Amino acid sequence: MKSRNILHRIAAMAVVGAMAAGVAGCGGAKLSTANEQLARGEYSDAAKTYRKIYNKLTKKEERPLRGEVAAKMAECHRRLSQFQRAAAAYQNAIRYEWPDTMAYLRLAEMLHASGQYGQAVKAYEEYLSMRPESAEAKNGLAGAQVAAKKAGATRYVVRKSDLFNSPRSDFGPMFVPGETDRLYFATTREKVNGPRSEITGMKKGDIWMSSKDEKGLWQRPEPVEGELNTDMDEGIISFAPDGNLMYLTRARREPNSSTTVEIFTSQRSDAKWSAPVKFEITGDTLSAMGHPAVSPDGQWLYFSSDMPGGSGGRDIWRINLTQKIGSLENLGEWINTPGNEMFPYVRTDSVLYFASDGHPGYGGLDLFRAELKPSGGWAVTNMGTPINSASDDFGITFGEGESGFFTSNRNDARGYDAIYSFELPELKIMISGWVLDKDEEPVPNAVIRIVGNDGSNQKQVARDDGSFSFPLERGVSYVMLAGAKGYLNARQEFTSDTAEEDAEYGVDFILASITKPVVIDNIFYDFDKATLRPESKEALDEMVQVLRDNPNVTIEMASHTDRKGTDEYNIDLSSRRAKSVIDYLISQGIAPDRLQSQGYGESRPKTITKKLAREYPQFNEGDVLTEKYILALDEENQEVADQINRRTEFQVLSIDYKMY
Repeated sequence: MKSRNILHRIAAMAVVGAMAAGVAGCGGAKLSTANEQLARGEYSDAAKTYRKIYNKLTKKEERPLRGEVAAKMAECHRRLSQFQRAAAAYQNAIRYEWPDTMAYLRLAEMLHASGQYGQAVKAYEEYLSMRPESAEAKNGLAGAQVAAKKAGATRYVVRKSDLFNSPRSDFGPMFVPGETDRLYFATTREKVNGPRSEITGMKKGDIWMSSKDEKGLWQRPEPVEGELNTDMDEGIISFAPDGNLMYLTRARREPNSSTTVEIFTSQRSDAKWSAPVKFEITGDTLSAMGHPAVSPDGQWLYFSSDMPGGSGGRDIWRINLTQKIGSLENLGEWINTPGNEMFPYVRTDSVLYFASDGHPGYGGLDLFRAELKPSGGWAVTNMGTPINSASDDFGITFGEGESGFFTSNRNDARGYDAIYSFELPELKIMISGWVLDKDEEPVPNAVIRIVGNDGSNQKQVARDDGSFSFPLERGVSYVMLAGAKGYLNARQEFTSDTAEEDAEYGVDFILASITKPVVIDNIFYDFDKATLRPESKEALDEMVQVLRDNPNVTIEMASHTDRKGTDEYNIDLSSRRAKSVIDYLISQGIAPDRLQSQGYGESRPKTITKKLAREYPQFNEGDVLTEKYILALDEENQEVADQINRRTEFQVLSIDYKMY
């Protein structure tokens, strides 16, 4: 498990105190001083003292003591989230045969938090070979394995908020409810009120604030006005729904005793905050209680504590603000682990965000989203990268939509915290295309409708060039219909992908004219017969769909032959071929009284359209492929012309079938 520096890095020191007692008396005053510093949680000062002692222990017989001092120095760096320094110190402790097997787990955690996932996996596995029942190690191993595979990436965009940050630690950003133009946060920058902290070596934290100007730009942060900030550590805040009552974490510091944290309140009046007043949760004066988070309805106060009755480390608890007595409750095993769960943020009555080093993650503290299920349990999800990193990520607040700020000490070997912004860009899922006629020319004033099974219903008139586009949602099934005056309707169906990524779909509508014959491409017959070949099925099924999409239409289905053969033969062959198409349409459920068949033989030669002229540039638009015209062509082009004349087409006869 891992704790945070300043207010948020303080945790119970029972294990550390026991370690200190084991070394006291083995050295001089210097060692006893270091032990006392460690026992009080003065990690920065203790680390410096232990380093001096470690460097002096050079004799062979001092190796066991050197291992013990290395372990204690590692503990200080761990508490300060100085992961690489802690990992090196744990490795030295193990090298000098420090007997506590916890050093192996801590080494794995520090390698994990340093982003050295492959080495972390090996270290977790080594510890599990000694302690196979360890839930902490199992969760750590699972997280390191996921991180090593670079899994869990999201579309969040994360940026360091330089305006809010200083050369020291800045952390715990928080919006006032309903106000996204003011951001409060804790800072240890050199301009704060408090003296230097023995815990971190930085100044003790104060609460500062930044506001947006009339142009919507953030201004340089300043200390909050009033009596809120003192020479003690203040940090990690939350607000009651009206924004005039602040809950904050403050360190309780007494000489020669461990540092712990408590929750205080402060009232706002005329933009000034009053002197903090302690908020009593229980009579327990030994446990740490901090990181307050008020529910949006103002009924519950969530907080983090190491009080008895939890799962281990720090747990998230809550208490009813309207009836405190008897309402204290632990959020249970869905949220809390043997590690540390801290920094709750209650977004709705069923959605909670928190930081944890006990659930599988990418290293250090990770941010998690928990959603309350109807059964009463919580579904917990890691927020993935880049919100989470190998280092500590915690203290989130949401502004508008899926955007806001959080804290991270990524890329800082000193373990100093900084404020980062995050934003989840809206997915750009579009469908676009053209509405054209059979000659691939734009259909004027075509209307396109798109209806989704999510209840969406959109309508658009195509542009002059026939183009259109619609925004879509992920994983929705859509039905699209295009139509225009003088044309039959056309229909398309599709389902958008569920993947969280931008996407653009393309679909074109080719509308058939009501006023002139329309050729059905790809209708094939056996040579010199009326039997439809199997490869005609796709085109025939499309014709079936056209008739279903236009239920008030009746048509004539016509077949045409080339100039070869007698007129009588060609009329008979084309009549039988047209009837074969009609028979197929009827077999697919189209009413017989909507259909007529007609064979025209060679009596209606094809006139070259714009589309045919583009496809066969040897012909000009408007040319009529009569026998006389064809005989004037060379042999190769005669065959092409005969092929164009051999066609199956339909003509709309009426558009009011069964409308009355």
